[in-house]
Amino acid sequence: MWRECSAALLAKAIGELCFEELLAPVGGVPGGETGPGRYELRFDDAVYAFSASRTAFGGWAVRPGSVRRGAAGILGDDVVEPCDDVQRFVVDAFRSLRVDPATTAGFLAEVTSTLAADVALAETARPVSELVALPHAELDGHLTGHPWLIANKGRIGFSAEDAARYAPESRTPLRVPWLAVHRGLAEFRGTSSLSEAAVRAHELSPGTIERFTEALREAGADPAAYVWLPVHPWQLDHVVRTLWAPELALGRIVELGEAPDFHLPTQAIRTLSNVDSPGRYQVKLPLRVLNTSVYRGLPPHCTLAAPVVTQWLQGLWESDKLIGEWGTSLLGEVASVTVRHPGLSRAGEVPYQWLETLGCIWREPVPLRPGERSWSLAALLHVDPEGRPLVREFTGSHDPSVWFAALLRALFRPLVHFLYTYGITFNPHGENVVVITDESHLPVRVAVLDLVDDVNVSVDRVPARGPEPDTDDPVLPRKPWPVLRQYIVDALLVGVFRPLSTLVDLPADTFWGMVRGEVDAYRTRFPELADRVDEGSLTAPEFLRFPLNGYRITLGYRDLAARPPVPRTGTLPNPLHDVPPIAPRDGW
Repeated sequence: MWRECSAALLAKAIGELCFEELLAPVGGVPGGETGPGRYELRFDDAVYAFSASRTAFGGWAVRPGSVRRGAAGILGDDVVEPCDDVQRFVVDAFRSLRVDPATTAGFLAEVTSTLAADVALAETARPVSELVALPHAELDGHLTGHPWLIANKGRIGFSAEDAARYAPESRTPLRVPWLAVHRGLAEFRGTSSLSEAAVRAHELSPGTIERFTEALREAGADPAAYVWLPVHPWQLDHVVRTLWAPELALGRIVELGEAPDFHLPTQAIRTLSNVDSPGRYQVKLPLRVLNTSVYRGLPPHCTLAAPVVTQWLQGLWESDKLIGEWGTSLLGEVASVTVRHPGLSRAGEVPYQWLETLGCIWREPVPLRPGERSWSLAALLHVDPEGRPLVREFTGSHDPSVWFAALLRALFRPLVHFLYTYGITFNPHGENVVVITDESHLPVRVAVLDLVDDVNVSVDRVPARGPEPDTDDPVLPRKPWPVLRQYIVDALLVGVFRPLSTLVDLPADTFWGMVRGEVDAYRTRFPELADRVDEGSLTAPEFLRFPLNGYRITLGYRDLAARPPVPRTGTLPNPLHDVPPIAPRDGW
């Protein structure tokens, strides 16, 4: 199983590094040295030959098992042999790219951790015919991670035992410990309808509240002087009991014990879903673990702003008649606790991960009506060990074009509307969107997550969005229209639709023509927004390239005071630019 998983990750690594133009293959010419569909990467000490087809946005789909490595043998002759070793490829490629050896070591550690997780997934994989019936929280534990990032399960900080207990693919339910933090350190915030006591009563049974209250009294503390919050068990053991040891010793933080409900980690790893009481909130908790580019802490400015940003966005969302017709919803981050470290918060520009170690955000659960079910958008890209895409199970007996039109109506159309009408964009990648379907798996609406961490607004003031909640203390990044659109481009069009277009049973021109049809229909419906639609055009000839893998390779693993932006490098060809548009089926 290790070799098979390594071969698949090797194919992905080659494809994504070529897509980001960090590597430049040669060949693919009929009658040439390599032949049609056959390419080579020529490094200082090795040559990698592989079979690939080209995909949208200048992408590369490398066929697993097709890679051969050529290098000088011990007798001076050339040796060419099949290659399934992704670690060896990383070393060869990074040496040729003159990557700093310390960065190579860090990246190799992330790749190896990802490969180990892939093997664990493969050894317990189930066919898509079984996965299609799983509840949302359980299905998340079978998905294979970010389709674009090579080291998508790096999790630097987790041991092998930690991964077996806390990673989504472990599918191991866990109970969540709670802490009481003195109000001199902690601050609770909620939407206007939620008090601290209401959140506590929503999340904990009366018996648990009584037990935790008694734990505080036994510690000699006044329960009213403390804010309660959950903490990830890994974070409690590895960070709170060490970094916050003085506060624990002095009684400014008190361990209350575990709440009885079991939770499962989502694909986002630091967000936990309650599987015993699904009507309770999802809880987002900090982890000082480096995963998919950044440490997975909770920035204090995000925990402080989450409820007010939620209330503002939901107010706009619920007052918009079109959004109401489409049924799309926002999963509000309705309450939070912010805890600033008493020493490090005053120490200057310390690495950001040390300032984000304690706090929480409570998020609304997915709202389901009778007969509905849900799954993460990432599920669309899952392929089982036999090569069967899960999306084919979702489309089922539906005409694939009817099914995809329903997905576009529920997902893409509201995102386009909010971009151009309000100058607001979300980050609709596979973990930040929940697709809600009817009993036949036809999409009926979606729910969007991460309302403070991944929301951006236009630099230009837009009257329709009214007074902004962070005018005096900015939290939401302000971006010009060409950059604002990039969140839809990178997260959805490139990150999800690019691989989806090769899995769903539709010709490429039909797939992208339907997407283009939605954009054109919107421009026709709202001619007064033409300037914004043109300035932040989704049908431009090309888009800026933001290399997610190149970000880590360029940045390395040094500690930084803030999460740096992904640098742009060149452009991507846009498949929406010249594809014939296909008008939406509902006459929109």
